[in-house]
Amino acid sequence: MPPPAPVYGLLGPLTAFPRRLAARAAITAGARLRRGADRGVTHLVLGRGLLDRRDDSTLAARVAAEAASGRALLSEAGFLAALGLAPAPAPAGMTAAELADKSRLPPTELELLRLFDAFETPAAPFGLRDLILARKYAALLTDGAGWGEIARSLRGACRVTLPARALERQGRAILARDGADRLCELDGQFLLDLGGAGATPDDLFAEAEAAEDEGRLTDAAASYARCLALDPTDATAAFNRANCLRLLGEATEAERGYVRALKLDPGFVEAWFNLAGLTRARGRTAAARSQLARAIAADPDYADAVYNLATLEFEAGDLAAAERWWRRYLELDASSEWARTAERGLQFVALARRG
Repeated sequence: MPPPAPVYGLLGPLTAFPRRLAARAAITAGARLRRGADRGVTHLVLGRGLLDRRDDSTLAARVAAEAASGRALLSEAGFLAALGLAPAPAPAGMTAAELADKSRLPPTELELLRLFDAFETPAAPFGLRDLILARKYAALLTDGAGWGEIARSLRGACRVTLPARALERQGRAILARDGADRLCELDGQFLLDLGGAGATPDDLFAEAEAAEDEGRLTDAAASYARCLALDPTDATAAFNRANCLRLLGEATEAERGYVRALKLDPGFVEAWFNLAGLTRARGRTAAARSQLARAIAADPDYADAVYNLATLEFEAGDLAAAERWWRRYLELDASSEWARTAERGLQFVALARRG
């Protein structure tokens, strides 16, 4: 049986090329591209546009959380290589641990710089030129620069020429000395100039995410709506807008948003789950049971959906179904407080049968 097709999640705007081209290339490669990091995402791409929208500590915490989830994390260059749109790097032999050890670049900063394309090679194994760059970055860190400061300075730089140039920190800028020993910015022709006027869907999505993170739900919903107006096929924007509307108390419009997300992506597990929570709260338990069943069909290991379906089946009086789903939940989670509740539910079913 062939392995499942990869599902790429996009976190932050791409800067190397437009998202619509990335989505088209993913389809050509037999994969899919979504915004965000829902349960179906197998590979998460960090767009360099994140550097303009998140501070260093927030970005580092998000990267650590996503790494802990078990997803493969890719930089923009790594994404291009995965889609076959960039040449494969030359054979090299250094692991990330070896690169960190030889360069004295801390592993955490090395990983963050890798994910924002500070090296010639997007992922291990690394080569000699990556080691030269890593040593330069380690020296900049020692001089007081932060990893984000380095990454932001490098966004327009040509990685091919950087190993031969001396890098210096001047104030909060990273500069290079050219052949005439003059200081200059690290600008080059490494990235494509996207140009164009007005906000793009990526800009609006990032703006909406920032507003949502700050609790400005009305602003976030409006930005997601503008994103959808420019890109009506974006299931994640529809889902996120529905979440904002639900929290704002606009249940009817939120339900429409979840339904829209599911029409665009019937396998959107979190949309089925959140829609079920909304319809249950509105008293439509039969619909909620069906929606949770759809979520579990899409992701059999979704413990929260299994637990909620067991509860609804119990409330509906179907003890056999409740028992089946509680047992399944305990296979997924045997130690939490919810697991204790599931065990009590099974005990009640057993008592009901004896009675």
